[in-house]
Amino acid sequence: MATYVAPIPQVSASRAEREARGWTSWITTTDHKRIGIMYMVTTFVFFCLGGVEALMIRLQLGAPNNTLVTPQTYNQLFTMHGTTMIFLFVVPMMAGLANYFVPLMVGARDMAYPRLNALSFWLLLAGGIVFYASVFWNPPEAGWTSYVPLSSSTYSPSGGQDAWIYLIHLTGLSSILGAVNFYATIANMRARGMSWGRLPLFVWAILTYSVLIIFAMPVIAAAVTMLLTDRHFGTHFFDQANGGSPLLWQNLFWFFGHPEVYIMVLPGFGLVSEILPVFARKPIFGYKAIAASTVAIAFLGLLTWAHHMFTAPIPEVILVFVMFSSFLIAVPTGVKMLNWIATLWRGTIEFKTPLLFCAGFIALFLIGGISGVFLAIFPVDWQLNETYFVVAHIHFVLMGGSVFTIFAAIYYWFPKMTGRMLSEGLGKLSFYLMFVGFLTTFLIQHVMGLDGMPRRIYEYDNVGNLALYNAISTIGSFILASGVIVTIVNVARSLKVGVIAGPDPWMANTLEWFTTSPPPENNFDVVPLVRSAEPMKDIRREVERRSAGGRATGGVTVPSGATQVGV
Repeated sequence: MATYVAPIPQVSASRAEREARGWTSWITTTDHKRIGIMYMVTTFVFFCLGGVEALMIRLQLGAPNNTLVTPQTYNQLFTMHGTTMIFLFVVPMMAGLANYFVPLMVGARDMAYPRLNALSFWLLLAGGIVFYASVFWNPPEAGWTSYVPLSSSTYSPSGGQDAWIYLIHLTGLSSILGAVNFYATIANMRARGMSWGRLPLFVWAILTYSVLIIFAMPVIAAAVTMLLTDRHFGTHFFDQANGGSPLLWQNLFWFFGHPEVYIMVLPGFGLVSEILPVFARKPIFGYKAIAASTVAIAFLGLLTWAHHMFTAPIPEVILVFVMFSSFLIAVPTGVKMLNWIATLWRGTIEFKTPLLFCAGFIALFLIGGISGVFLAIFPVDWQLNETYFVVAHIHFVLMGGSVFTIFAAIYYWFPKMTGRMLSEGLGKLSFYLMFVGFLTTFLIQHVMGLDGMPRRIYEYDNVGNLALYNAISTIGSFILASGVIVTIVNVARSLKVGVIAGPDPWMANTLEWFTTSPPPENNFDVVPLVRSAEPMKDIRREVERRSAGGRATGGVTVPSGATQVGV
């Protein structure tokens, strides 16, 4: 017997017209889709800024004893690059994707708290403006971790370091408010029939991401507040000469910083878990195992912050505990890897651009994970901690684990957001340039580290093969940048002349493909009853039965007078 689904009340025409007018409607909007687009555009601009800073760093290191920039400028570039990529790109870009798609994927018309959602975006933008305004006086130069005493008023007296602190406060508050909103939306606004066991895996990842943010962000907020009072109000939390402890900063920072790694990569894991089954034309292998491993990674990530402090004066018994905890976190990550590969195994694979970026992610993140196991052995870490081996590792984990999945999401969801397809030819060119450029840039940095090249240095002598290695790495960085530029050109071109997409061009699995492309303001006229973890497959089967004259048996009946879109 067919199940009746009540139509969602329609938004008034006058309100819809107001939302459609001009740029002022974007400033005042509370529509989660528009806020998501503003997040994505803003953070991609910061990504480009951070990329330019990275290219300048690589140009400086492209030759021995180079004098392209001054030591102070190099430190400023290094600090702004790392801070931008982590606090102004990866984390808020994931929030932007979640803003747009989580309500659609769970069958909601908006986020639980639309005004709070808008506030989250404007706090992010304010943090970025405050941070980059520091270039007009003196940018911070204590590194993206701002270790004390480098970030103290003695070594960094300029306002640039204060701007870094305000950035952390503003973006941290933005993330906390967004996390509360995501949690409330996922917990309370799911479509009928969407139990926890039918939740899309990307939504599972965002739920876990939100819980991690709620636990980790207050710690860094407390730490930077203490640093601010040390700098300006006479306290001595981190001042060893007056009874404080620089080690306290490291503990507080990395209690936030290690979960932050998973805050950045877990949404990427969720994206891959959604995209691979679509282009393998088979269900995800081990749905429950992937969901459970997401939660396990988050829990273990909170226990291993000292993984980044092996060279600090910490008792060896703690180092042993952290080492084995770091080994243990590889288990749920390995479960995901095996399930992704099993999903592709014997699938009817369509080699589209989103799949290529996902496959690239699997390869790169695997390399980063293996190097991470080496660094988790603390006697090995003692030898490699301050070398370029760590630089290579963190880029394989964070860029391979986040940036490649973000680009996969752009190519996968661009048709839904704009109603137009991106060019497959340009997309594949972008992937190959980025993949080859990334490997050329960072794979050789493992060798540089093993040869003893220290990280965070402004120049180096022409000894051994360091000049050759650095030249190769610099060339690779420009190949990588050219791949990013190809995607920018692809987006700009496709917005005008891209092929019309239709509501479900990929024949995908989740509810966002049930509505039009782009979705209307109210998302759905009718929300179908969810009967499995792949509701769009159920809907297509129902439509096929009706087309063949079969008897309707599912929960996708359209009430009289309502319009059902997307099928």
